[in-house]
Amino acid sequence: MANELKISPSLLSADFGNLKADLDKINQSEADWLHIDIMDGVFVPNISFGFPVLKYVAELCQKPLDVHLMIVQPEKFIKEVKDLGTMMMNVHFETCPHLHRVVQQIKEAGMKAGVTLNPSTPVSMLADIITEVDMVLLMSVNPGFGGQKFIPHTLNKVKELRELIARTGSHALIEVDGGVNLETGALLADAGADVLVAGNAVFKAPDMIDMIHQLKQLKK
Repeated sequence: MANELKISPSLLSADFGNLKADLDKINQSEADWLHIDIMDGVFVPNISFGFPVLKYVAELCQKPLDVHLMIVQPEKFIKEVKDLGTMMMNVHFETCPHLHRVVQQIKEAGMKAGVTLNPSTPVSMLADIITEVDMVLLMSVNPGFGGQKFIPHTLNKVKELRELIARTGSHALIEVDGGVNLETGALLADAGADVLVAGNAVFKAPDMIDMIHQLKQLKK
C-alpha cells in the first residue's frame, strides 16, 4: 500500500471561463495528478472535453495527467491520449470486452494502465486482470456528471479490492472518484484508498491550494 495519499483534482469541476487561473493553482498546490474525464454521450449521459481543449490543458498543467475514458471503444483513442503526455489511462471494465488486450495496448504505448468499475460492477470481476493493471478506479457515483452524492457501499468495495490486491500480489493502486470531500475522503483513506479524485471539493473551495493540502493529510 502506498504510504502517501495522492490527490487528483478533477478538471470536470474547473471554471472553464477561467481555466488558466485554476490550472495555475493546481500547479502551485500539493496535487499529485490532474484527473481528466472524457465522456462520449453514449456510455455516459454527458459529453465533456475534446482533444483540442485537452491539448491546451496539457500544455498548461505541470502535474501528471490521470485520464479517465468514459467512452465506448476507448482503444481507438490510445494514440491521442498518449500524445497529450498522459501518465495513466483509465478505461471502463464495462466497455472493454477484450480488456486484457486493451491494457496491453495502453502499456505498449508507454502509459500506465488503469481499469474503472461502475458502482454496480463487483470487484470480483477484476480477479483475472488485477495483476496486469497499475490502478483500479472505483466510481463512488454513477459516472456522467459532477457534484453527485457519495455512494457509501464504495467503502466495502475499497476493502474488498485491498484484499484482492494483497492476495494476488498485485501492485495496483486504488483510486476513488465521486462525492469525495474531507469527510468521505477520510473514510476512504481509512478503508485503504491510495488516490482520491476530488472535483467540487477542490474547485469550489474558497482556497483550492489549502483544500488540497487538507485532503493530503487524511491518511493516518
